Amino acid sequence: MGKSRACIDPHHHVHDADDFVRVVERACQERGLRLTATRARVLALIARAGAPIKAYDLLDKMRDGEDGGIAAPPTVYRALDFLLANGFIHKLESINAFVACHHPNSAQHSVPFLICNRCHSATELEDASIVSSLDAAARALGFAPQAQTLEVHGLCARCAAE
Repeated sequence: MGKSRACIDPHHHVHDADDFVRVVERACQERGLRLTATRARVLALIARAGAPIKAYDLLDKMRDGEDGGIAAPPTVYRALDFLLANGFIHKLESINAFVACHHPNSAQHSVPFLICNRCHSATELEDASIVSSLDAAARALGFAPQAQTLEVHGLCARCAAE
């Protein structure tokens, strides 16, 4: 995973969960953040999911894990809050699920997502022109945007071809 690599290629995604966790560990060291074992485990489960995953599905996976099933909802939610706040994952509000950020070394960023209604894949499509256009339109209306996540639902190329 390259540093500060934008996701303009729709085929770019997390291929190796363990490598992704190592990249996030390095980013945490560089930023002076602490990636606890629980945070790393939640991050790895999100990366391994291959599709957006809901908090309670993460909780079930934590409970079924090798650590004897020790995981309470607040523990998972605190880990998710940390990972979200530091830009390592994104929350897809429309489906209330989480995905790994495709470039965790970059600064916080606004990201359009393409979400397939059939296979539930989510493509992080960083496009500065879309983000800039939405920001400009909001400001033209006197609105001061603080964050934006655009979620576009439809069919991915594979599902559309079926």
